[in-house]
Amino acid sequence: MGVYLLRRLGLMILTLWILSLIVFFAGQVLPGDPGRAILGNLASQNSVQVLDHQLGVDKPLLVKYGSWIGGLLHGNLGTSYEFRAAVGPFVRAALINSLKLAVLAFVIVVPLSILGGVVSALFAGRWVDRVISIAGLSLATVPEFVSGIVLIVIFGVELKWLPVSAAAGAGASDLSQFKHLILPAIPLVFVLFGYIARMARAGTIEALNSDYTRTAVLKGMPRGLVIRRHVLRNSLLPTITVIATQTGYLIGGLVVVETLFNYQGIGGLIYKAAQGKDFPMLESGVVVIGIVYVLATLAADLLLIWLNPRLRSEAGL
Repeated sequence: MGVYLLRRLGLMILTLWILSLIVFFAGQVLPGDPGRAILGNLASQNSVQVLDHQLGVDKPLLVKYGSWIGGLLHGNLGTSYEFRAAVGPFVRAALINSLKLAVLAFVIVVPLSILGGVVSALFAGRWVDRVISIAGLSLATVPEFVSGIVLIVIFGVELKWLPVSAAAGAGASDLSQFKHLILPAIPLVFVLFGYIARMARAGTIEALNSDYTRTAVLKGMPRGLVIRRHVLRNSLLPTITVIATQTGYLIGGLVVVETLFNYQGIGGLIYKAAQGKDFPMLESGVVVIGIVYVLATLAADLLLIWLNPRLRSEAGL
């Protein structure tokens, strides 16, 4: 296991280094001038050049990359061009907010999707299967801003059951934060339900048709025990991979939901940084999302290895 983890750690470091190169140089070629974005169109060119020099924008690319990546390795995410303050606290607060929303969405969608996929597979070809499949595909095609607006109008404006803003305010209780995050989480559940449920359905059908399942049935094992002991354990393997790959989306791809519900997440932070040419904020935010993604992928791989003995032997464990 130690050798396997070291090998995966090396791959993670290589992935994050390539990501840092891509995001840094992509940020440098974006059109616009940080000094001009901060001072506005009415500022003189001389004032813009002075500010660019103070920010270090006019330094050579390799010098800027070396300074940024060196600080990153020491836990220093740099200084924001716009706020003239350390990037770390902004990224940390936004990441925590995004994690809260992502965890709530996962807690809702994962059990529902797995249950829907398993039930759909057990009744494959029947009306239950068709209803679940059509519902999942229909919900997945609805954009987040459309379902979000509908939810706000129904449950926030008309019924007044839930707050329309995801921001609970400083010092809010856990229950208050939960109530504020329910509406933003539901559009994410709609988008992910169909995808995860279809993977769970496909995995369950494959497990139901496998030799070990047929052998267990021929031995007289009760159907419920066969499903719990043999089917579910193997059918969830591809589903776990799908769930892990959605982590990046739930952490950094929620710009529309965050904007609609007035929520300060890391996706919105990166979007605003790109608009304002705040490259340290933009680059550090993307790298942090990359770190979360590779850690989630590693956790999923370890869980797969634990669930599947064949993967343990292939990994040399």
